[in-house]
Amino acid sequence: MPATRRFPRTKEATGVWQSPVVRPLAALYRIIFGSDTDRALRPILAINFAASLAGSTVWSFVGIWAIKKLGADQSALGLAYLISALIGVGSGYLGGHLSDHFGRRPLIFLGWIGQTAVVLAFLAAGSSARAGLVVLAFGGLFFQIGNAASQALVADLVPPERHEPAYAAVRVASNLGVTFGPPLGGLLLLLGSWNALFAGAAAFSALGFALAVLFLPARGAYAPEEPPSRGSFGAIAHDRPFLLFLVSAAFAWLVYVAFETVLPISLVTSHGYSSSTWGFLVVINPLLVTFFQLRLTERTASVPAAVKLAVGLPLMGLPFLFLAVNDALPVILLILFLFVIGEMLWVPTSQTAVAALAPADLRGAYMGAFGSMGAIGFALAPFVGLQVRKSFGDSAVWILEAALSLVAAGTGAAAVRIALGRGPDEPEPASVTA
Repeated sequence: MPATRRFPRTKEATGVWQSPVVRPLAALYRIIFGSDTDRALRPILAINFAASLAGSTVWSFVGIWAIKKLGADQSALGLAYLISALIGVGSGYLGGHLSDHFGRRPLIFLGWIGQTAVVLAFLAAGSSARAGLVVLAFGGLFFQIGNAASQALVADLVPPERHEPAYAAVRVASNLGVTFGPPLGGLLLLLGSWNALFAGAAAFSALGFALAVLFLPARGAYAPEEPPSRGSFGAIAHDRPFLLFLVSAAFAWLVYVAFETVLPISLVTSHGYSSSTWGFLVVINPLLVTFFQLRLTERTASVPAAVKLAVGLPLMGLPFLFLAVNDALPVILLILFLFVIGEMLWVPTSQTAVAALAPADLRGAYMGAFGSMGAIGFALAPFVGLQVRKSFGDSAVWILEAALSLVAAGTGAAAVRIALGRGPDEPEPASVTA
């Protein structure tokens, strides 16, 4: 009897995996992620794909929408980005801190609900520049509040020696979503309107929230047993190697965010490219990450983290200087290619460093503090970039970004060498443990 009960299930399962629909998807999964992905990580990969698909469908176009559709002033747009990111600084740390005490799921769910509401509010803003910029100003609140919990959950699910490939895999899943998101957004703009773009993005976001409710793990095998009994702010404030790493991360994020927010505005308004063209150009970045991030991470596993930062960050900033010389399509493609190589060296290295530095019971708070550096980047990069562009011209922005990439490389390499050189059993300062 047991044999006859098992046989139909095995046959059915075999039929499913050999079906003409599932078999190509399984083959594509193996090409992208390989065959050794941690099983506990697979739901996170699916959920991050959905999150990036929903977000990238709309956020790559928000700055263009504000200028082209709403007629917003560049300074006002930069101020809206600044306010959004400043809100995100506090909410990122707060979300991570709360996830240490109440679990990762509630904060991730709150972030999903808020992101869906923000996209719907863009739709409701109509043609009002003031309303649109107010909504944009609150966009960073809900993204950051769930992001730290999501990053901490990755380290909760896999052992420390698997952190770097795990973060690389999650990043691949996210970039796979970004591969499809901007083209979908560009298609919605071509076939419909800005309202169609926002309605479609809201639908994708709601679907992603449903997937998170169904499949997000409640707890990781490597999560701390008990909530922290100490204050996270005091621990971070006295952790000098980590503070130095945060300073270097802030410079790195200034360069990274310029690609996300300033470059599309520059290409559309100063270099003659259309909004929909940017939607198809930007896909080069996530496409390369999707197919080469894990391979690059594996090939550079033995390379010291400081070297990866020293090489990767200048690759992100220096190529922008080409824009002042030639803005032909092949040059733009070269800039995007060099940027993504540097990005693939920088991001998983940084996330792994934070996971290594964070005490297990304060992992969410440390991730939130690191995420706040990204929010600072989103605050200052568009605000400063758009102000410099308005006052001194387009080329001045990219000279600034190239210089920042060199500063980020120097401080980042020094910071991670000091931080990761700290022994795992080194006692914390007495003022923290007291």
